[in-house]
Amino acid sequence: MQEENLRLEDLLGRTKLADAGPGVINSVAIIGAGVMGQGIAQTISGNGIDVLLIEKDANHLESAKENLNESIDREIKRWAMTQSEKKSILARIAWDTSFNMINDYDLIIEAVDEDFKLKQQIFMDLDSIAKKETIFVSNTSTLSLTKLAETTKRPDKIIGMHFLHPVPKIPVVELIKCLHTSNKTVEIVKVFTAKIGKTPVEVYEYPGFVTTRAIVPLLNEAMYILLEGVATARDIDTAMRLGYNFQYGPLEMADMMGLDEVLAWMETLWKTLGEPRYRACPILRKLVRERKLGKKTGEGFYKYDENGQIIY
Repeated sequence: MQEENLRLEDLLGRTKLADAGPGVINSVAIIGAGVMGQGIAQTISGNGIDVLLIEKDANHLESAKENLNESIDREIKRWAMTQSEKKSILARIAWDTSFNMINDYDLIIEAVDEDFKLKQQIFMDLDSIAKKETIFVSNTSTLSLTKLAETTKRPDKIIGMHFLHPVPKIPVVELIKCLHTSNKTVEIVKVFTAKIGKTPVEVYEYPGFVTTRAIVPLLNEAMYILLEGVATARDIDTAMRLGYNFQYGPLEMADMMGLDEVLAWMETLWKTLGEPRYRACPILRKLVRERKLGKKTGEGFYKYDENGQIIY
């Protein structure tokens, strides 16, 4: 722990020294204003950096604004945030439905669905608009950054930042260096990660990296336990929370992540690694077919009230 704190202090020290120099991230654009995009925007804005949040159309943009407001208001009700902090965070976030202003930003984070073709198209479009110094980041959990990088003219400036949900509360970010990522890009993004209050962990590019690859089998096994009638969802989660000191049980965790996202991770890992532990449980497929996607839709393994609390 002491060694980790020293590393963070070193990174933060470098941030202060470099505040006026080249390679410092002073503004960030985020493509995709879903649950992850909103969380990333709140985290970055909350640490004093201007953010542009982009969605595909006006309806999705308005919905994202409402959701972010409601999410912060819930934090205020829990005394985890103040009204002045909310005002400060929202004042630093600009909203748009186009890439017209994208060339003003130092870092661009793609946070759309786990769809390679969609991410590829976004990177290709951004590459022709963004300034040449801009670093491109993907928040992918399972896809190949090297393949994404090869669709651009700046492969040395492509890197992965895998944030975990809920972004404002989880203190770690996986930094994924692809085959072409330069050491300079890694260093800039490391300093930026520390500046927004996260611990950067470097991992090699590989399907699932560390966190997704390790958590998916746990979630899947919990789903099979439920499917086989061994215990209820509530009792499975209680056993894991109390037995292993988890903050959330695996089924509640899956609901928080979004069951469609969890299924996408499993399908990618199953396809790329071919190992049975990544083969999605039928109960997950059933819930996704029924559009019961977890907390964001009000029902998944649990039902949720308007404040996002489980209804028992």
